[in-house]
Amino acid sequence: MPPTVLLAEDDRAIRNALERALALEGYRVTAVADGVEALAQAHRNPPDVLVLDVMMPGIDGLQVCRVLRAEGDRTPVLMLTALVETADRIAGLDAGADDYVVKPFDVEEVFARLRALLRRTNADAVAPAPDVPRPTPERHVEAAGLRMDPQARRAWRGERELELTRTEFELLELLVRNAGIVLDHSTIYDRIWGYDFGPGSKNLAVYVGYLRRKLDQPGAPQLIHTVRGVGYVLRED
Repeated sequence: MPPTVLLAEDDRAIRNALERALALEGYRVTAVADGVEALAQAHRNPPDVLVLDVMMPGIDGLQVCRVLRAEGDRTPVLMLTALVETADRIAGLDAGADDYVVKPFDVEEVFARLRALLRRTNADAVAPAPDVPRPTPERHVEAAGLRMDPQARRAWRGERELELTRTEFELLELLVRNAGIVLDHSTIYDRIWGYDFGPGSKNLAVYVGYLRRKLDQPGAPQLIHTVRGVGYVLRED
């Protein structure tokens, strides 16, 4: 079955164009014009992925995402935003979104980000065949005062548990598993998003910045370090 997409966008021209493009790409699309209808559709026919415009009248995309997350709905969410400030993008991630695209966007970038979100969701859902012995799960991964439980998708710095989105958790896990090793931008994009969005993309920098805000605490050393022109490394100086 082709994946289903719930698209919420109040701009009719953008909504119609993106709906046609997604349908031609093989998705089954339900397109709505506001957040109220988006929530109604999400409850009525849960999609495989949601594409939400941030700025919509009434209930906006951020509120839709917050409501779904509060209900325990973990369906991946891709935000469409015309807001380019880092704080605005962070607001979307804080609401529980998994990724975002800044308008005006290239439709191929939207396709790439949707494929990455769906790959990650499908990987989480895959279980071993009944006749294949299950491997002993790796309970904890630790480095630089961080502890992560990949099975439960929980993470702590010291005794403080961190509230992380799916993408933040996967980015932190990648850094923890490679503590002390400088990971270049292309490697991180490939491992987390499955696609390198190029040197002009601010996507990774925004996620790293927001992850730092959640990790850092007064009197404690910074853990994620920028290696200019290369990438990032996790270490406790």
